[in-house]
Amino acid sequence: MRDLVDAGAVIDLTRRLVAVDTQNPPGNERAAADVARAALDRFGARFDEVEPRPARVSLLATVGAGDGSRPTLVVNGHLDVVPVDPTAWTHDPFGGDEHDGRLYGRGTTDMKGGIACAVEALATLERAGIERACDVVFHLVADEELGGALGAAVLVERDLVHGNACIDPEPTSLGVCVAERGLLRATITTHGVPAHGSQPHLGVSAVEKMAKVVLALHNADFGDPEHELLGRPTCNAGVIEGGTANNVVAERCRLEVDRRVLPGTTREEAVAGLRARIDAIDDPELRYDLDVDLFGEPSELDRDDPFVATFQKAYTEVLGAPGPLIGMQFTTDARFVRNQAGIPAIVCGPGDIDKAHGVDESVSIERLVDATALYAQLYATFAG
Repeated sequence: MRDLVDAGAVIDLTRRLVAVDTQNPPGNERAAADVARAALDRFGARFDEVEPRPARVSLLATVGAGDGSRPTLVVNGHLDVVPVDPTAWTHDPFGGDEHDGRLYGRGTTDMKGGIACAVEALATLERAGIERACDVVFHLVADEELGGALGAAVLVERDLVHGNACIDPEPTSLGVCVAERGLLRATITTHGVPAHGSQPHLGVSAVEKMAKVVLALHNADFGDPEHELLGRPTCNAGVIEGGTANNVVAERCRLEVDRRVLPGTTREEAVAGLRARIDAIDDPELRYDLDVDLFGEPSELDRDDPFVATFQKAYTEVLGAPGPLIGMQFTTDARFVRNQAGIPAIVCGPGDIDKAHGVDESVSIERLVDATALYAQLYATFAG
């Protein structure tokens, strides 16, 4: 199957997707959805669009009859990318430059390259003269980088996510991801009593109180057992600001935290874990508020699920051995598919997570070819 992949076509589609600036915010995924629509149209796809806000488009494309006569494989991928500072790059972030066997540009690894592979896998099967064993439904969504509220979450809310299994070509270095940690972003505000900076003992410093909160939360042990693939939960004190002037005892201080949690942890439990650590601080003057900015559920696919064996069989046939089972320290839209839609989902893509979101983001062309062949093999063999 790998010998039948047209690497030039995969590179070309990746470049065309990367050339569309979908930095989120603001997103503006409409033009990227149009590129994907044009690429899928040649396979007789039927299209729907979901646009909860102007230009925030998610494209749904069904390749196959869609009448239930064959199983349905969902391909979930996001069209938005994180912001980029082009002055720090040595390559055009939207140019798709090729150098030393790698393709450069924002989204090459996360995850427009993976989307291109999933599309070009259809052409690979045609080239091989092999019929798909399943219908393939593409969900190419908006807003994943900011939590998915305008993308995958909308599809779930509108009952548009249906299938027998799902692949998500996020960057895993072609590891087979079956579990991912959840994300809690929260803002903590401590409250003080202002006083003249020359007499700090007459006030209560919100900054001093926040220093205790930071020490209680940052890189703390929340007492959870270690997960085989995901390790332990973490908490990062990422952004802090407080006070109004250096000669005033700070009346207010604000902290943004990023807490990663394990499968099975609810939003309420994640918040309670933060509050328990703060409430254990021995300081009667400590007053605070805690507001949740975002909660992305953790998710996990049972490693004994039949789809894992099906996927690994395709992987072995193309790449010679089963893929390594891994967990992700971050969240993807696969959580909506697993948790809300109840569909077994595997995250497996050609990009490298250590190249995502950084300067000179890139993807290996060899990995793009590998992924395209893998997806083609899966389309040919997935029988539900």
